[in-house]
Amino acid sequence: MRSLTTPRTLAAGLIGGAVLALAIPAMASAHVGVSPDELVAGDHGVLTFSFAHGCETSPTTSLKITMPEGLASVAPTADSDWTIDIERGDDGLVSAVTYTAVTPVPNDLRGAVSMSVGLDEDTPDSLAFPVIQTCVEGSTEWTEIAEDGQDPHSLDAPAPVVEVAAAADGSHGEHGATAEATREESDAEAPATDALGTVLGASGLVAGVAALVVSVLVYRRKA
Repeated sequence: MRSLTTPRTLAAGLIGGAVLALAIPAMASAHVGVSPDELVAGDHGVLTFSFAHGCETSPTTSLKITMPEGLASVAPTADSDWTIDIERGDDGLVSAVTYTAVTPVPNDLRGAVSMSVGLDEDTPDSLAFPVIQTCVEGSTEWTEIAEDGQDPHSLDAPAPVVEVAAAADGSHGEHGATAEATREESDAEAPATDALGTVLGASGLVAGVAALVVSVLVYRRKA
């Protein structure tokens, strides 16, 4: 029986496999990401939202990021490449931030925006930031949130998520105690250091006077 595998078929298969191998990572990375992806409850941090593609091949014109509950403060970072529009809720807190590109970001360039956020002590364990990416043509809503037990990588348009770690009990107190102990050690060492300097200085003075006396006596003998 004649083999169905010919050089032409083999070449086509290899090319197809290579294209697929390149396409899969590209599809997997096609989303709006956030860095860092973990903060500590009660702390502050700067979040950077980045993307490396538009809506298919269309340049990106804006990103609208909706704030989750559990944030004590939000302060968008000023950037000459973006204009910033801030929306606030009835409580006065920032509810959404829209970054509009001064010049649309081409599909083959990485774009990024950032903001400072403050967390409460009772901030939820996970914070999702739904993002609407608008392009010259079309838009993409990165708003899907994985349910319990669901793999986030299985979502078609996942929202950027930041995990919140619990603050270590007494971490600030331990830092303060350590600093206080360091200051006490420094204060205890200071008198000893000053006393040693005084002794060395006095010894040097005595040695100098002795040398001068010897020099005078030698001079008189010669005279």
